[in-house]
Amino acid sequence: MTLLDVSIVNVAIPSVQAALQANASELQWVLSGYALTFGLVLVPAGRFGDAHGRRGAFVVGIAVFTLASAAAGLAWSPGALIAARLVQGAAAGVVSPQVYGLIQQLFTGAERGRPFGALGATVGISTAIGPLLGGMLIQLGGAQEGWRWVFYVNVPVGIAAVLLGWRLIPPNPDGRRRRQTLDPVGVLLLGLGVVLLLLPLVQQRQWQTPVKWLLVPAGVAALAGFAAWERRFARRGQPVFDLSLFRVRSYTLGAVIALLYFAGFTSIFFIFSVYLQNGLRYSALGAGLAITPFAVGSALAAALGGRIVNRFGRPLVAVGLVVVTAGLAATVVALHFVPGHDAPLATAAPLLLAGLGSGLVITPNQTLTLSEVPLPQAGSAAGMLQTAQRIGAALGIAAVSSAFFAVLAATRGGWSRAFRDGLLIAIGFVLIALAAAVADIVAGRRAGRT
Repeated sequence: MTLLDVSIVNVAIPSVQAALQANASELQWVLSGYALTFGLVLVPAGRFGDAHGRRGAFVVGIAVFTLASAAAGLAWSPGALIAARLVQGAAAGVVSPQVYGLIQQLFTGAERGRPFGALGATVGISTAIGPLLGGMLIQLGGAQEGWRWVFYVNVPVGIAAVLLGWRLIPPNPDGRRRRQTLDPVGVLLLGLGVVLLLLPLVQQRQWQTPVKWLLVPAGVAALAGFAAWERRFARRGQPVFDLSLFRVRSYTLGAVIALLYFAGFTSIFFIFSVYLQNGLRYSALGAGLAITPFAVGSALAAALGGRIVNRFGRPLVAVGLVVVTAGLAATVVALHFVPGHDAPLATAAPLLLAGLGSGLVITPNQTLTLSEVPLPQAGSAAGMLQTAQRIGAALGIAAVSSAFFAVLAATRGGWSRAFRDGLLIAIGFVLIALAAAVADIVAGRRAGRT
């Protein structure tokens, strides 16, 4: 649910605009507010789960997410919907690191591959299938009120997840409640840094002034202050994030790969949905169906990747990145030779190939990235990894959509050309991620010879 709600709302935006008379800035906040608060709480929520047990954090997070989903469905104004989305995002950020931390807690060594494979399949399906499910719900509920069911669908699932979570999840790894400080100054500095970095990215089309980019160095300064505080705080307590984790090569390069890959991966769905619905006049359901091949490929390969990652290691991630690049390049070629209205059919096979590659990237990368993280830091480490993914997604959407709309304006409605050029930017991010994966492989082999 929490990942589905990142993408499912994209196809509901036209219905929301018509029903609530929302302006462009309000619609942007419906989309970006969720991602902003999601990224804001990941690390402190992971740290809380490490210190006080993950069951309580998971159950409370799911309960708040479910209530916020119901509130979003009942929203009577753009402001009410934005407020519900902000709470939704924060609750999602509480839940997500508990899942990663639980896998670290309940499984050891090579046996983590299979549950991470299941999680990777979930990530791939939920991210890519969102537009399809959203389109189906809008089709069933009607153009005027169908958008509300995009949020209502979470309620029965959320209730079941709360009941099952409390029943099945163990309260603490060691059966004891641990009393630890949660480093409020560190939480504040990290949150400030993340917000300052994400705001100009998620608002880059609404805030036209270049002054917004001054928030980026301000965010970097806040994160530098966070790092200095964490080093000082570590001498007398447990910081919200242990910076020594960045000395672990697999964790650092894995986080870099995740940031760069999500910059390319998530931006594709945004521009593809806009291209199909606004450019080619496809319905929300039709746009969702066009993205389904990627979701199918990603789900299939993620389950396989989780099973074989311990045998092949980081080279498997590199292979996945190569396959993604090949699939996206084939998509660009197909759109060059095929008329625009046949785009969904022409891109089905290339997107399936890209999805297969994606399944070999996300699951194996998160397995390898967290493989050397000590259990007491599993939640905060997973939270930082996902924060990198959220920053990468915002960066990618900002860069790719800027190129997309610039070409669209320059060509006066050249939708296919704009989409192809946006895809080339996305491919660039994937290639840089591939370079990081190769660097990790080379460094690992050099370390093995010494």
